[in-house]
Amino acid sequence: MGKTFELEMSVRDYECDIQGVVNNSVYQNYLEHARHEYLKTKGIDFKEYADKGINLTVTRAELDYKYPLTSGDKFSVTATLEKESKIRFAFFQDIFLLPEKRIVLKAKIIGVALNAKGRPYIPKEFEEILDN
Repeated sequence: MGKTFELEMSVRDYECDIQGVVNNSVYQNYLEHARHEYLKTKGIDFKEYADKGINLTVTRAELDYKYPLTSGDKFSVTATLEKESKIRFAFFQDIFLLPEKRIVLKAKIIGVALNAKGRPYIPKEFEEILDN
């Protein structure tokens, strides 16, 4: 399992619904942004992969909402990467309200890399992260 990555962010007003809490769909944006930033720290650029014909694709998202975020809240998003199967990888992610680190959301995001022919595989760069 790779080391846990953590990214701090804050809620913007327009991300909240009429009830004054972050809309449930926005959490997936937070999770995705943290995954992309995590991969960049490992030398993997999402756009560069796409330009090479390698598409990183989410195949399943499991999200457990625990506590709502509201406008102006500071929070952190964590990410770790694990091998799920021979061709799938999984990001385990949490969102915490800061500064108290109260759990907001727990997620498991399963993905696959598709090569230029559309066949799933785990790129060698991912294998290197998974081996560390």
